[in-house]
Amino acid sequence: MQHSTRRILTTHAGSLPRPADLLDTLLAREQGKAIDEAAYGARLPGAVKDIVEKQVELGIDIVDDGEYSKPSFVTYVNERLGGFSPDADTPNRSPWAGSREALAFPEFYAAGHVGSRQRRTVCTGPVTYKGQAQLQRDIANLKAAMRESEVEEAFMPSISPSNVEEWQRNAYYSKHEDYIVAIAEAMHQEYKAIVDAGLLLQIDDPRLVSHYLVTPNATIAECRKWANQRVEVLNHALRGIPPEKVRHHTCYGINMGPRVHDMEVKDLIDIILKIKAGAYSFEAANPRHEHEWKIWGNAKLPKDKVLIPGVISHSTVLVEHPELVAERIGRFASLVGKERVIAGADCGFATFAGSKEVHPSIVWAKLKALADGARMASKELWKRSGKKAATRKAAKKKTAPKRVAKKK
Repeated sequence: MQHSTRRILTTHAGSLPRPADLLDTLLAREQGKAIDEAAYGARLPGAVKDIVEKQVELGIDIVDDGEYSKPSFVTYVNERLGGFSPDADTPNRSPWAGSREALAFPEFYAAGHVGSRQRRTVCTGPVTYKGQAQLQRDIANLKAAMRESEVEEAFMPSISPSNVEEWQRNAYYSKHEDYIVAIAEAMHQEYKAIVDAGLLLQIDDPRLVSHYLVTPNATIAECRKWANQRVEVLNHALRGIPPEKVRHHTCYGINMGPRVHDMEVKDLIDIILKIKAGAYSFEAANPRHEHEWKIWGNAKLPKDKVLIPGVISHSTVLVEHPELVAERIGRFASLVGKERVIAGADCGFATFAGSKEVHPSIVWAKLKALADGARMASKELWKRSGKKAATRKAAKKKTAPKRVAKKK
């Protein structure tokens, strides 16, 4: 994983708006309708090539495939995990139903509220991994697009075991712990294949911090215990994979919502840092969490770890001013050093394909603001470093003992 050694590098959280024709195909497949697989297979490489070119054009350094082959960041595993069947007993409702937010703001979270209602599955047999073909297709498409755009580094998102556990209920394993471990064993194959292909692995793990939100009767202490157990399982799934090849992303999921019941970073930061990853991606740009940047200064971040704070947000359609982006970057650079900061986004902009909360034109404007702000921050941070180096050199020269010429 590259560090920001010469300038502040830029990236994002993974999911980007899909082209209309590709979106129609993904939604049809998600609804169980027949699609033209040959036409879809022929269309996907070009779409990935286009989105990689778009990221480079906007100034993004560390790119991905926009998750263009996935109907969502989590339900894509419906096609890749064996042992699951369609879940007719789980109501097709918003994931925020019954959450602390929905209970506090029932009118806002009424039936008409924007929210994903994705098809869910239930575990009815041993969990296995059967997604090798889809995964290798995605890897090949991204690497081909990287060569076309001369991209040096790219990442591929993959869902965490705890999020599979949340979305796909267990009706097979007698012990829930066995179910979670079985998911981890299966997902390990996907994680390892991504890294073996020369890509960075991003673990998408919103459940880690949103468990408190969607479990209204749980205390902070209970949620910390739950999170500790899930981190242990995640680390088991990451065994044998170099941490410097892994970036962990967590977020609170809700886009346009009040967000007053988000768990605070101070209550989980020590647990997050137990994850065997080389970089940590998190929300830091929205008004509910921007103030938390200070907490990272006391986090005892290991010297080989990198922070990827969100400096643009998915929770507002306002496009951030580049100067504000630069300020946000500078805050984290002041805490851990500029070399260990990569400018990112709070979350994906289309975590569920077809999301209409942030229009594509606004997404592109936000990513450009991210890149412009990173350039501004780089100019200031490296200029400051040059001044400090010059001052040290002058001071050293001034205090150096004068050499006296010896008489012959």
